[in-house]
Amino acid sequence: MPTTDPIADLLTRIRNANMAKKEKLDVPASKIKQGIVEILKREGYIRSYRIVDEKGHKNLRIYLKYGPKQERVITHLERISKPSVRRYAGKDSLPKVINGLGIAIVSTSRGLMTDREARQQGIGGEILCSIY
Repeated sequence: MPTTDPIADLLTRIRNANMAKKEKLDVPASKIKQGIVEILKREGYIRSYRIVDEKGHKNLRIYLKYGPKQERVITHLERISKPSVRRYAGKDSLPKVINGLGIAIVSTSRGLMTDREARQQGIGGEILCSIY
């Protein structure tokens, strides 16, 4: 069944699996979801991911990351820009999540990137979500 907000669906599935301390989860694949998951991997919030083909449907298999005592690496996932209310920010007004300890994922004219990378490149865009 198609969802109206696939990014919120991805974040909710990650949040739920993280709260249940699951090792991995599967979500339907798309380019934007793969871009978000790639940023999460690069920033150290998940261990890894891969694309699996099951019965003709491509899924992203995401392997979650936990600390040495099973403490959660991801403590907060929040969707900022929603289909009903889009949130855009210029290069000077990009948010700093917990003074730079967390990240905001921004959709720019040059693709998906973190708020830090967008500030360095001097571009703004749509603020998709924040993670810490």
